[in-house]
Amino acid sequence: MAVFTELFWITLKIVALVVPLFLAVAYLTYAERRVIGAMQDRRGPNRVGYQGLLQPFADALKLIMKEISIPSNANRVLFVVAPLLAIMPALAAWAVIPVAEGWVIADINAGLLYVLAMTSLGVYGIIIAGWASNSKYALLGTLRASAQVVSYEIAMGFALVGVLMAAGSMNLGQIITAQEGGIFSWFWLPLLPLFLVYWISGVAETNRAPFDVAEGESEIVAGFHVEYSGTSFAVFFLAEYANMILISAIAAVMFLGGWYSPFHGWPLLGPMFDWVPGIVWFLLKTCFFIFCYLWFRATFPRYRYDQIMRLGWKVLIPVTVVWLIVLTIFIVTGFGPWF
Repeated sequence: MAVFTELFWITLKIVALVVPLFLAVAYLTYAERRVIGAMQDRRGPNRVGYQGLLQPFADALKLIMKEISIPSNANRVLFVVAPLLAIMPALAAWAVIPVAEGWVIADINAGLLYVLAMTSLGVYGIIIAGWASNSKYALLGTLRASAQVVSYEIAMGFALVGVLMAAGSMNLGQIITAQEGGIFSWFWLPLLPLFLVYWISGVAETNRAPFDVAEGESEIVAGFHVEYSGTSFAVFFLAEYANMILISAIAAVMFLGGWYSPFHGWPLLGPMFDWVPGIVWFLLKTCFFIFCYLWFRATFPRYRYDQIMRLGWKVLIPVTVVWLIVLTIFIVTGFGPWF
């Protein structure tokens, strides 16, 4: 009986996390169009429901009603499995992310390792989608996208290794606890180069502008998912936005103190803001990074592919390696706010 009770509570936790996450993904598409519309002096979606608030449901209904066409010579099993491989890691990684103190599905000591493993699995969905489509356009898009994702995963991994060294733990809750204090106690300041490398790598890994050459419609007809339609295309679409939210949440946990208030521990402002629930601070920090995604898309032109590869291999990776050496010296000599 105890086993069934435990399974029931675990399932309840998963549902309580996944349902709001799906709603957040749906409304992120709406927020993106409204924010970019405001930046470009236009209105964005405003017809379906009050101020266009039902637009995500209209888009979902449209995609559900569309026919799913599978190319005649495609590998049907892998063609269907690929979108699931793209979105499942983005959802599974949330199992170890604490949204507030004690609010986590699985509080494991290897949480950071688990997150890195989950974010690395998403590239298999891209590779399998392009190969299973039996289309040269899709295959070319897959090669470009997978090379980009793998390249920037290295820089992102090195940046997170710096957080691991600074906190002295791979448990995400303990990493947040190591940043206890105000905004100047968080890791964004002492690990500023790694923070910038992580964020740039996160934007590139999710194939978002200005690094969206993998889906450059003017060049390679939408990239690896060119043969997908209907709900199968919708899953790829949702996977991209789910990964955006995941990367933003990890940035909030690793570099911006997770659930802590920016004024935590300060003599006067601390007590004034400590009453705000930790989940509110976590969501505000995550939303800030999501807004940066939208801001970048409305601001920067698309990079050339060779520029993207050069930035990843010749700039970001060397910066992380050098800063990890500097961080090692700081930790050994006891200089800085380390564990």
